[in-house]
Amino acid sequence: MFVWIVEAFYRTHKYLVEHLQAPVRRGLMDEIDWNDRLIGIKGSRGVGKTTFLLDYAREFFGADNRECLYVNLNHFYFTECSLLEFASNFRKQGGKVLLIDQVFKYSNWSKELRYCYDSFPDLKIVFSGSSVMRLKEENPDLAGKVVSYHLRGFSFREYLNLLSGNHFQPYSLQEVMEHHDEITREICAKVDPSDYFADYLHHGFYPFFLEKRNFSENLLKTMNMMLEVDVLYIKQIEQSYLPKLRKLLYLLAVNAPGTPNVSQLSKAIETSRATVMNYIKYLADARLVNMLYPAGEAFPKKPAKVYMYNSNLMYPIRPMQVNEDTVRETFFYNQLQKDSSLNQGQKNAHFLVDGRYDFRVEETVPARANPELYYAVEKASAGEGQNIIPLWLFGFLY
Repeated sequence: MFVWIVEAFYRTHKYLVEHLQAPVRRGLMDEIDWNDRLIGIKGSRGVGKTTFLLDYAREFFGADNRECLYVNLNHFYFTECSLLEFASNFRKQGGKVLLIDQVFKYSNWSKELRYCYDSFPDLKIVFSGSSVMRLKEENPDLAGKVVSYHLRGFSFREYLNLLSGNHFQPYSLQEVMEHHDEITREICAKVDPSDYFADYLHHGFYPFFLEKRNFSENLLKTMNMMLEVDVLYIKQIEQSYLPKLRKLLYLLAVNAPGTPNVSQLSKAIETSRATVMNYIKYLADARLVNMLYPAGEAFPKKPAKVYMYNSNLMYPIRPMQVNEDTVRETFFYNQLQKDSSLNQGQKNAHFLVDGRYDFRVEETVPARANPELYYAVEKASAGEGQNIIPLWLFGFLY
């Protein structure tokens, strides 16, 4: 039985790797320590986790190398065969790297992955999972064993490279802040990023903009799947509460970046204040919203502001009423949060970055710039001031 099914999986693996459309090599590929034996790739729905696993197989093994195999735990075979049994048989046939997609669809995945880790030291497992999953906190079997990474949507740099044919490298925040004039001139000598920036804000974060389908409809479908699967299924919330979650997300989106009035929200969705706060946290875990807190505060306290997780998410909900100031702030928050901490700003600033830098996000250079603030300005060019940085350049942080 196993010989038959594994051949079917190999055929699928070969086909997927050979026909893989991965026009951008993700920077995470070089951040991961591939020597680890149990690696988790988390990310929100639509950012390309499956593509990432297959791209790893293609780059490190190729389509015909039977030491590496991609399997999707959505396959009905795993309703009868255990993951542990499959991994054991795969290893006996010379397998060395097992790539597992949709791991959360399998009920005993954490216990069996731990058993594989302890029992098969010559087998590496790389698996994908939802951003909602708490690999270590909620799965003590994996504590100290799994190394987890987060795959994000396209940065503006990745989007620009793809559409302009360039190969710009990422910069650290320190490099951007200290050398932005020089970096901006080098980039603008090859391409004008402002020609691409508005399109990125609208549809560039999710790789499926490359598909020949209506992007907004596809994103709406993805957002609903995030609620139905990444929140309800993984958090084990009853399906009947889905309308409350959908309404809460809508109310947060139309008021972003507002301070959530928890009492009003609890009345609007007919649930308790504590449940509202838990739901907002679930939406943040699903990468649908971002919560911004004053320095030193965190959940379960009420956030100072709630933003959508990225600017693309703003357009399908209220396409004719998108506030451009909010779009800019949402982009800034989203691009910096990979490696920086962001809190509510001080001194009339929008954001406090890494507890050190107060930033305002603006459309144009202010007539009287405050020397105590940094400005991320959409319509800024090189050389406009040491504390004035083009907004798009913060999309080069990964």
